[in-house]
Amino acid sequence: MKILPVEKIREADAFTIENEPIDSVDLMERAASKVYEWFMKRCKTKEVSVKIFCGIGNNGGDGLALARMLYFSGIIPQVFIVRYSDKMSRDCEINFDRLKESRDVTPVASESLVPMYDIFSEDDFPQIYDNDIIIDAIFGSGLNRPIEGFTAELIKYINKSNAIKIAIDIPSGLFACGGQQSTVNGQQHSPIARGSQLISHSILKADYTLSFQFPKLAFMFPEYDAFVGKWEVLDIKLHKDFIDNVETLNFYTTEDVVKPIIRKRTKFSHKGTYGHALLVAGSSGKTGAALLAAEACMRTGVGLLTAHLPKDALLPMQVYLPEAMTSIDKSDTHCTEINDILPYTAIGVGPGIGKNEETVTLLKKIIQEATRPLVLDADALNIIADNPTWLSFLPDNTILTPHPKEFDRMFGMTNNSFERLELQRKMSVVHNIIIVQKGAHTAITFPNGTCFFNSTGNPGMATAGSGDVLTGMILSLLAQRYTPQEAALLGVYLHGKAGDVAAEKLGMESMIARDIIGNLQFAM
Repeated sequence: MKILPVEKIREADAFTIENEPIDSVDLMERAASKVYEWFMKRCKTKEVSVKIFCGIGNNGGDGLALARMLYFSGIIPQVFIVRYSDKMSRDCEINFDRLKESRDVTPVASESLVPMYDIFSEDDFPQIYDNDIIIDAIFGSGLNRPIEGFTAELIKYINKSNAIKIAIDIPSGLFACGGQQSTVNGQQHSPIARGSQLISHSILKADYTLSFQFPKLAFMFPEYDAFVGKWEVLDIKLHKDFIDNVETLNFYTTEDVVKPIIRKRTKFSHKGTYGHALLVAGSSGKTGAALLAAEACMRTGVGLLTAHLPKDALLPMQVYLPEAMTSIDKSDTHCTEINDILPYTAIGVGPGIGKNEETVTLLKKIIQEATRPLVLDADALNIIADNPTWLSFLPDNTILTPHPKEFDRMFGMTNNSFERLELQRKMSVVHNIIIVQKGAHTAITFPNGTCFFNSTGNPGMATAGSGDVLTGMILSLLAQRYTPQEAALLGVYLHGKAGDVAAEKLGMESMIARDIIGNLQFAM
């Protein structure tokens, strides 16, 4: 699924209007009907209090159209027109007039009317009750400056309520691409840098956000989670030709992207068909990381796995995972040397290896000599952070799997997730590498500048060893001769999918990393 900037979304609307063809107000009607359908599937009674706050642009038009649809279904909403300007957009005005006209039609009862009120100042704010459902249709994705004045105070007022809040397309005040700026005490500030404390008054905090056709880039950033809430994409049937051909750098990885990547096993295949992986992992006190990565590697389908381990990790590995072969280091406590890396089809380094001086030398040698696909994680990344010039010597399409703190140590601090994403994209292009930055929507950047945000996974995966499991999975796919791009996309998606299955069975609080491995078969 593509993630488009605001200007491209406008172009998608315009292309659809011209080429379907369809009038813009009818496209608005289609969008509002999708919100209406979503709402009615979840509304258990018509005796519900709905307050719809409508701006005077097209987002307000969506809200007015929704109000009319609810009215004809037997739900009588209250509509509040936020008059921050004296001019309505064309389609908003048409829907305003349609709603007024609908009050003369009586499908429900002769006395039924749609109450409509204007908000010009704080004196016009309505009472909001805990059992209300608030529909936010004040500002849409076209907003390009921070909200000020009484409208900002209205959002602050709504945010204080305990009512359920549903945002149409995007929460009012949130910039779709996430890079908004505002002025505080005469200084320009990025709201993502300052956190929600100073900006919560000017961005509506939705419980649900119903985004039209595409997710917004801001939805991928943790700083905005408190405003976006649970979000869903509503398909409003924008023109397929435009969607297929429009170029973008940002994507949302869904099953239809990943499923075609998976290869079926052939009848006459053998273990050599599925590759031989080398995993360099473990050190004193961190043997568990090696065990988890190794099991995940084998459970993801590799034909053969050799785990290079310190001597102290040999017995735990043989007991825990007898299917894995072992290459034992001369050191009892850490990895120091490997005789030959040529026999392997892919190499993974990092889980639990520590930062001993001899281990640092070993990693440098592997980077210099590797002719097979390479995935680096954990302490391997911390070693690179201490030796940043090594980035220039990484083999093409090496996969790095940092969490945000590891990313910052390698590439430098940024003020917010938006800046971190752009830095991540730049580093992938400059060094011709694949960076998998782990998080709620794990971001994978490629050397061509594209970024894929993952759609699977849950907070239960925020547990020790989860990253080691991902490294083992990606290593397995690389060894099976998936391309590095395929291995990154498929590994991250399946990792999250297995975590989702585990969460359904066990609950997020009870999950541990082994539960991700234990549910890989269901994810597959």
